[in-house]
Amino acid sequence: MPELTPVSTGPLAGIKVLDLSRVLAGPYCTALLADLGAEIIKLEPPSGDDYRHIGPFLKGESALFTLNNRGKKSLVLDLKKPEDQAIARAIAARVDVVVENFRPGVAARLGLGPEELRTVNPRLVYCSISGFGQAGPFKDLPAYDLVVQAMSGLMAGTGEEGGAPLKTGESIADLIAGLFASWSIMAALVQRDRTGQGATLDVAMYDALFSMLTTSHALHLYAGMLPKRVGNRHPLSTPFGCFATTDGQVVIAVLNGKQFSALATLIGAPEAAADPRFATDESRTAHEPALKALIEAWSKTLTTEEAVAALAGAGLPAAPIWDIAKAADNEHSAARGLVSHLPHPVLGLAPTIGQPVRFDGEKPVAATSAPRLGGDIDTILREFGLEETR
Repeated sequence: MPELTPVSTGPLAGIKVLDLSRVLAGPYCTALLADLGAEIIKLEPPSGDDYRHIGPFLKGESALFTLNNRGKKSLVLDLKKPEDQAIARAIAARVDVVVENFRPGVAARLGLGPEELRTVNPRLVYCSISGFGQAGPFKDLPAYDLVVQAMSGLMAGTGEEGGAPLKTGESIADLIAGLFASWSIMAALVQRDRTGQGATLDVAMYDALFSMLTTSHALHLYAGMLPKRVGNRHPLSTPFGCFATTDGQVVIAVLNGKQFSALATLIGAPEAAADPRFATDESRTAHEPALKALIEAWSKTLTTEEAVAALAGAGLPAAPIWDIAKAADNEHSAARGLVSHLPHPVLGLAPTIGQPVRFDGEKPVAATSAPRLGGDIDTILREFGLEETR
């Protein structure tokens, strides 16, 4: 077989990834790698990734699939067929990374598990993403994002005070698992450069989301308390939440005594800074209703824009509450390049978000949008010297 050569630029140029994943956690992981220059070979079943069939749609193309599969090549194989399994194994033997999110044990049954592949490719970094991990009593439970949010502790601590548990508005468990997967893959590649050996990575959505609940861990593990649902305010710091204005709400985030003293002066109640009820962050939280009433006596006389301007003028963190349209379309997001437009085989130019980190002042993003189903099969087979297999 011919030697493989780098096909891209960026921090991960020359890194080849066989992506066996579908829906969100795995594809989000590999999209981040594609932004950094890795070549992503997305193996799909004949029906395609499930996300190709989930709306919203534009010209018949799934927005969710398009956003999360930028910069990839699509290879269609039926892994129920031994001959297609053999092609997948031949590719896996020559790539740097394999990412999969089958249920635990499925990849091994297909001859695509880490033990078999790393026998022939010891430098392989093999990353498995699943709901509850490759080992443990819950490993075989089916796990969508909602299930993990419910079991991780996140939902129990999220919601209005006195109200029911709430999920977040995004599939946060999937996304965080994908983010940790990409981080662990890059760490394993650094280790491989030092040792010559790849690694087998086990990323669980449950573990990933649970690890992010820092405030809940502080309350439970150090204070022996369970987090209470407190709506939009912070469970430990006050004033740190939303306050009514004449036309909506303003977010105010005060974390220390100096900031609180400045706030008290701004709202015309300088004596509040010396009030024992408001002397510390902890006491302010204990007396949050009284403090909120004091602040809203000021904020309810102003528009949100006026309140934000006054708070900013006093050096205090504050913000309006924007919808996604406003967050995407403002002078700052334009200057930061938060939304890019990439060439797409059907849509022409497709909006994409890309990874958020700038490298030497530049924001890397994949060169192309999402691929047509199976549109790169000839290119991929030729690249790996497998033309004769089809």
